[in-house]
Amino acid sequence: MISPTKLGGFLPIGKAVLLSLIVGSTLVLAQEAVRNVGPLTVSGLRFMLAALLLAPFAFRRLRTTRLPRSVWRRLIIVGISFYVVGNGALFWGVKYIPSTTASLLLNVIPLLVLGASVVWLKEAPTRWQVLGVLTVIGGGVLFFMPGLQPGEPLGIGLVAVGLVGIASFSVIGRELARDRVVDTLCLTAVPLTIGGVILLPVALSMEGIPSISLRMWLIIAILSVVNTAAAYLLFNHVLRALAALEVSVVLSLSPLVTAFWAWLLLGDRLGTVPIIGMAIVVVGVVIVQLTRRRRATGFD
Repeated sequence: MISPTKLGGFLPIGKAVLLSLIVGSTLVLAQEAVRNVGPLTVSGLRFMLAALLLAPFAFRRLRTTRLPRSVWRRLIIVGISFYVVGNGALFWGVKYIPSTTASLLLNVIPLLVLGASVVWLKEAPTRWQVLGVLTVIGGGVLFFMPGLQPGEPLGIGLVAVGLVGIASFSVIGRELARDRVVDTLCLTAVPLTIGGVILLPVALSMEGIPSISLRMWLIIAILSVVNTAAAYLLFNHVLRALAALEVSVVLSLSPLVTAFWAWLLLGDRLGTVPIIGMAIVVVGVVIVQLTRRRRATGFD
């Protein structure tokens, strides 16, 4: 029988896995949406709708809580780097590359988070965790061995621009969540509102006012409620218990989910080598998380 203590250790990982299942569907929905609506407009609408859902509750709480200027500064940095730069570039990039390819590119994030966690958060990984991260990266490299298609280098370049912004969310968000200087709701809603307020006007000025069908509004609504509001609340909640590196590595499972949805909804196909690459990614994730469990229970 599993003791409550051991069960409590599994719960954060279980929540992170649930988060990867949600995140894995984001790029597939985004790729479908950007076929009809500009990528920046999709991102801007997604964030604004999610902000309208969460902001009233968050700002009601902020009336009774005074946050230091240093916290506000970091929330603004997250809003711009993650929502405007990171996701804006990511959604733009999926116009030019398959959603599964974009999702696999995100596996570089654990490597970025690894370096930033050591320098910024002083959360040094174990040797096994470093091995796990390198295994995840190796699986991603294997995925690309069949070669790139015409037009993909531009898409990969755009996604690469977004990687740094997305990685910053894990690092700065982990610092704020770990130190309990701001609650999960405000940590989610404030940067989300900042990102939406900046990105949507920029998107409409660049891409024009779109004509959006009912089906597209449904996709954008799902992206807003499930893949943004709910997903980022869960993400910031998990950051209270898991290190930024551990969360990022679990999210490396999302390409498996992306591949499944891309096959089911978009008809994308994967060969044997990419599938082996994905399997290696899973092995890397398991190494990192088993190391965490051993360290937490005093066996490492």
